[in-house]
Parts: sequence; structure tokens; C-alpha cells
Amino acid sequence: MTNNITKRIITSFFLLLILFMVNFSHHFIFATTILILGLIICIEANNVFLKIISSQYSNSKNFTKKFNLNLLIFNIITFCYVFFIFCHYSYKIHEKEGPIFFLYLISICFFTDIGGYIFGKIIGGKKLTKISPNKTISGSLGSFIFAIIPLIVFINQEYLNLQFSQNNILFCFFVSLISQIGDLFVSYLKRKAKIKDTGKILPGHGGALDRLDGIIFAVPFSYLLLKLI
Repeated sequence: MTNNITKRIITSFFLLLILFMVNFSHHFIFATTILILGLIICIEANNVFLKIISSQYSNSKNFTKKFNLNLLIFNIITFCYVFFIFCHYSYKIHEKEGPIFFLYLISICFFTDIGGYIFGKIIGGKKLTKISPNKTISGSLGSFIFAIIPLIVFINQEYLNLQFSQNNILFCFFVSLISQIGDLFVSYLKRKAKIKDTGKILPGHGGALDRLDGIIFAVPFSYLLLKLI
């Protein structure tokens, strides 16, 4: 247990370091990194779908035909979403809103996870859903509360000019909500596949999909939300 926590801390440190370096680098480097992440996510998602479909159609007479067809459909949907929506809008936000805003956006997702973990562990209480037994209502509330921390940190930042306004608070809440839904969706897929992690690329954390589940959905949603504000 202690060894796993140490791995998580070390991995988190290097992930944050890489995030800062890539985020404030040239747009080409940022875009290339996002595309590589997208490829890793698609590979991990494919492995999850393999396990889900294998268990679902293992007793079917037309196993091979149904298996290949369903796997193809799932992979096409995943590929289109990851590259044409997540990667595309990540680059759009980074290019148009700037690296500092992108960092602010990602921070909301990070603090959403942190708030959920802290409140879930300290307060505990009633389970949020059967999809993920570790998720609690108190954890979800903690996620919303912690989602405001980046706004407080970035207030009056020279390049953002954020104010502690109702619209900005709601923006944090909505991004947190979508991030939590993304987390639950991936948890549901893992539960169906009967696996704990989507991969082993990140020591102590699992796969890239495990770490980016909320961000994958929150970033495109944020772009659309920015258009409406």
C-alpha cells in the first residue's frame, strides 16, 4: 500500500512537470502531445471493449461476426470522439484562450478529483451510484466545492482577468459536473469489463484513460460553454 502511494506521488509530480512544459510550449508540441495521448486513450479503450464484448458474446453462435462488428463500431465511435472532439477542442482552447486558461480548465478537473477523494475518505456516507461503489454523495459535493479553488487562485490573473462572479462559479460547477460524469462513465466501462485499471502506463495510477476520464469530456463541453457565455 505504501509502495503504491509512493508511486502515485512520484508519477503525479512528473505528470504535473510534463503538463507545465507542454502547456507552455509551442502549439505544435502541444498538438503533438495531445494526439499521442489520444492514441494511447484509443488503445486502452479498445482493450476495455475487447473484454466487455468477449464476455457478452462468448456463448453466441455467431460470436466472431458479432464480436468483430461491435468492436469495430465501438472503436470508430471512440476514435471520432477522441480525435475530432477531445483533441480538436483541446487545441482550439489552447490556441484561442491561451495556455494559462487551459491550465485553469485542467485545474478545475484536477481539483474535482481531489475534492471527491478527500470528502469521500473523510466524510464517507451514502453511495452515489452502484456504477462505482467508491463514489459517495459527500465526495461529489466535495468535488463541486474544490472546483472553485482554481477560480480563487486565478482571480485577477493578468492574462485571464477572472472575477469571482456568478457566471465563473457556475462555469466551475458545470465543468466539475461533466468531469464527474466522465469519471463515472469510464468507471462503468471498467466495471463491465471487470478490470481495475484501463492500463499500466502510469505507475500507481493505471492507464491514461483512468487519469483523463473526466478531462476527456470536460474540455469539449467547456469549449461549447465558452461560446454561450
